[in-house]
Amino acid sequence: MTAPTALIADDEPHLAQALQRQLATLWPELAIVSVARNGLEAAEAIEQRAPDIAFLDIQMPGLTGLEVAQGIENGRTRVVFVTAFDEYAVQAFEQSALDYLLKPVKAERLARTVEKIKAQLTSRVSNSDAALAAALQRLLPRAQKQTPPLRWIRASVGELTHQIDVREVLYFEADEKYTVLRTTSGAEHLIRTPIVELIAQLDGEQFWQIHRSTVINVEHLAGTRRDETSRLFVRMKGVERELPVSRAYVPLFKAM
Repeated sequence: MTAPTALIADDEPHLAQALQRQLATLWPELAIVSVARNGLEAAEAIEQRAPDIAFLDIQMPGLTGLEVAQGIENGRTRVVFVTAFDEYAVQAFEQSALDYLLKPVKAERLARTVEKIKAQLTSRVSNSDAALAAALQRLLPRAQKQTPPLRWIRASVGELTHQIDVREVLYFEADEKYTVLRTTSGAEHLIRTPIVELIAQLDGEQFWQIHRSTVINVEHLAGTRRDETSRLFVRMKGVERELPVSRAYVPLFKAM
């Protein structure tokens, strides 16, 4: 049996090193294949190396730990969040059967996490996609939204400002520093609001996040398709291009 592998992602180097030392003591066989300094490095390393476990700090620059988890596609990597979040977040993890570590990480708590992961690896039981999706939905900003859902979006082109009804938006897609939105008329607009901020403002019943970089308006969903590798794609009305669905969000479509 090959040695289990892990990634640690934390933008505070001393905390990442401390966790690495603790793991070396509690689980000498575990090979740390990457120590990422931010969410972008973590996402790239997980895609390239597909470690058995990813210890993800929730609050990181580039991409948060939640956003990194949303993008995991390999069907192998188990997620352990390292968090300084409040009790609300801890309850969400417990209810969703995911594991988490509170900062500062205590040896006894880490030991329980190690035993849990070892049992999963031995029995080949993994965190379910449904559990991951449920936890992410609880922890994403819209779960704590208290203001009315966003109704209009302003998109400027030169001196002209478009006032766009969100009901006419087919989907939002992150594009480097901007977010692209496509409307039912086929028009595309660039806005500066990041995807994460949009999620916090949109109606969660109408707009579903299907990937760390994509949010769709389900009222304009035309259908879904699976390819030969069982990856799920969605088709929007009037759009030829298909949009990929991250594994964490596949369960959203099972009832459709």
